[in-house]
Amino acid sequence: MGPSPLGRRPRLLSLRTTFAVSFATVTAAVTLVVGVLSYSAAARLVRVDQESVFDQVVQDLRAEVRLQRLSPVDFSSSARGHDIVRPARTDVQVLGPDGGIFDPAGPRLPVTDADRRAAGADTAGRMVEHEDVDVGHDVFRVATVALGGGRGAVQVAQEFSDTEDLLRALQRRTLVLMGAVVTGAGLFGWWLARRITRRLVVLTSAAENVARTRRLGIQVPVTGPDEVGRLGRAFDLMLGRLAQSEEDQRRLVQDAGHELRTPLTSLRTNISLLRRIDELPPAAREELVADLGQEARELTDLVNELVELAAGQWAGEPPQPVDVARIADDVAAVARRRTGREIHVRAGGGTTTAEGRPAMLTRAISNLVENAAKFDPDGTGPIEVVVVGRALPGTVRVEVLDRGPGIRDADLARVFDRFYRAADARSRPGSGLGLSIVREVALAHGGAPFAYRRDGGGSVIGFTVVGAAAEDEPLGDAPGD
Repeated sequence: MGPSPLGRRPRLLSLRTTFAVSFATVTAAVTLVVGVLSYSAAARLVRVDQESVFDQVVQDLRAEVRLQRLSPVDFSSSARGHDIVRPARTDVQVLGPDGGIFDPAGPRLPVTDADRRAAGADTAGRMVEHEDVDVGHDVFRVATVALGGGRGAVQVAQEFSDTEDLLRALQRRTLVLMGAVVTGAGLFGWWLARRITRRLVVLTSAAENVARTRRLGIQVPVTGPDEVGRLGRAFDLMLGRLAQSEEDQRRLVQDAGHELRTPLTSLRTNISLLRRIDELPPAAREELVADLGQEARELTDLVNELVELAAGQWAGEPPQPVDVARIADDVAAVARRRTGREIHVRAGGGTTTAEGRPAMLTRAISNLVENAAKFDPDGTGPIEVVVVGRALPGTVRVEVLDRGPGIRDADLARVFDRFYRAADARSRPGSGLGLSIVREVALAHGGAPFAYRRDGGGSVIGFTVVGAAAEDEPLGDAPGD
């Protein structure tokens, strides 16, 4: 047989067939062991029972001839008043004093010299035993018991071939029964495997459909409380998450393309002016170069934030216990140098330790502080960073308070959307991704972002994360909500 075509693999057994064959194989092995043991025990019991019956008849005969002076006539089948025990498949043949057959058995039994000597023996109860005596097509066990005084002997024979025929019939029936059990087990295993794997087949078809069509928004019709049902629900949830992720990526690309057009258009406009830079007055030249630098910085910041959102640069950072208040102190120190603003950090409540990624939390707090400084550039009051432990059961709450223009009620629900910028903030620098990153960080740490107007003017923007000991915290209300 030649080699198989390139790329062609041998067809593997299906799970249904494997399950059915395995079920039938195990059942066959168990049935074989049980059948062999059962037949062996039954055959042994039958043989032992037949031998014990024969031995008991012979012993009774020997005891009888020793107690009474009996003659061949007494054991004749036509004699009246004497009834020798004749169990099933047992024959009796009576020998005369000379060893000749006085009263033959059903099948005539052979008489040997030893039997003739027993017939002429003086001692009653003397026995000569023969094993496996062939009489016609049957096999007998024969015992010759002397009557004593030379009066003759009695031969008792038990047919063993009938017993073996019975055991062979039992053996055939056992084999037939074993075959029926194995066949039934195979059919039941096939039915059971089909019932069990039916939902797996549906799940496999759904997975193949997704691989073929690349459509993630399909429903997986697999239900049930068992492992297959859990697998179906997990697969359905996974497809939902992948579909949502694909939609988020598509929307991110669309939004990014839209946002990139504005700085790129401005760059093209300013670059076209560079061709006539010699014609511009010095003040216009300085303004043009400054605009180009500002647009390049904004474009760089936008691209960096897009990369962070799309690729998740913190994904490789392992979670670890971090002190959120200490991170806020470090962020405030850097922001003071950058902005020259006064920034106060306050920690309160219980422990401010959380299980999180330091770089992610640092970026989220930095975005909040930079956002507050950007929207309150001329503010004389300090920017406040408040870190509250146990604000909610098992959470750490971070909030940044400013005295800027505040957030309109219509914008509060959308400030964390990607690229969303309120109407009065569109003239300010920024990409509209800072607070969106804050939301992603909060969700990645099991928390949520929040924003509301501050009494007396300004806004409060922050987020919560799950604390390091969330299980044992009592219920409570967050202050300031």
